[in-house]
Amino acid sequence: MKEIARKLNGEISRLTNKTFKFDKRVSEGWFSAVYFLKTRDIVADQLPEHKVTMQFFQKGTAVLCGTDEAIALIHTFAENPEELEIHSLKDGDKISPYETVLTITGPYQLFGFLEGIIDGILARRTSVASNVYNVVKAARSSGRQKPIIFMGDRDDHFTQQSGDGYAAFIGGSTAQATHAMNEWWGKEGMGTMPHALIQMFKGDVVAATKAYQKQFPNDQLMALVDYNNDVITDSLKVAREFGDELKGVRVDTSQNLVDKYFLRNQHLMGTFDPRGVNPELIFALRRSLDKEGYRHVKIVVSGGFTKERIRAFEEKKVPVDMYGVGGSLLKIGIGFTGDNVLINGEPEAKEGRRYKVNPRLEYVQFHKEDEGE
Repeated sequence: MKEIARKLNGEISRLTNKTFKFDKRVSEGWFSAVYFLKTRDIVADQLPEHKVTMQFFQKGTAVLCGTDEAIALIHTFAENPEELEIHSLKDGDKISPYETVLTITGPYQLFGFLEGIIDGILARRTSVASNVYNVVKAARSSGRQKPIIFMGDRDDHFTQQSGDGYAAFIGGSTAQATHAMNEWWGKEGMGTMPHALIQMFKGDVVAATKAYQKQFPNDQLMALVDYNNDVITDSLKVAREFGDELKGVRVDTSQNLVDKYFLRNQHLMGTFDPRGVNPELIFALRRSLDKEGYRHVKIVVSGGFTKERIRAFEEKKVPVDMYGVGGSLLKIGIGFTGDNVLINGEPEAKEGRRYKVNPRLEYVQFHKEDEGE
């Protein structure tokens, strides 16, 4: 049975190597910095009895993610992993600057070559989780939590989708755009229609929406309405056609375009930037839908949204019901550092670093079934 992340008593249960599709070349040192490999060989030959404690930290306020993956990596590729003592925080924990999030104690030659890989796992997953957390926080600044759809499939290499989707889940996103993004936590991707579908129907949004409904009658009907750069006109066309069956419209206007609503009402312009998905366009769309009795139709916006832009929308109380966010969530702005800080239980670290005890760390039990094949 596929292992998935699940919540138990308000906490996320740990994932093991049953979830992660590790490249077997990790064991050969293929992904390790060469100086770690050379150090492993020197220590194994000349200092084999030394036990070190390696600790990992970062320098900001963040939402931790990647610990399960890092632990599974150690259990899979370290030599004799049962000899190692691991203490760790959990994915989803809030962490502070320089707080120790993970320690590994044991003979260096068994695991030291994994240091850089662990740093990278923690850096990427924590960056994405923290980015999503901050966007989710911005989306409730008006007092009501707005759902966040993680739409990062086109902003990075596809092989990152499973881990990024899990990190987005840890950070608090409501849904993810692809099935791969949901792989580690047991749901399916969420999405309605792209511009390509409307293009197939030569810009006829109503015809494209009918085709969608025919093919997926059990889905909540949501129309993409910016294809013709006439959001209000096309939203009303779809609303009139489908009535109560229409659950929402999505606005994804390019930042380079001014919607035709403003071109028809140029007296409105001059005091704001009319390009893209802007607050005035969404206010006008909400008024138009409400005026014709379509108060039930929700408004979803996407296209270049960041935490700052979402916060600005929320402070203005723009009537958005859901945000789709992509590239801004994948910025890697958090770096982790692994340091050897103890030798045989005695302090020994480079100048400026020291062993930092963290009572929040939990002992991680090694199970034989977690060991790599």
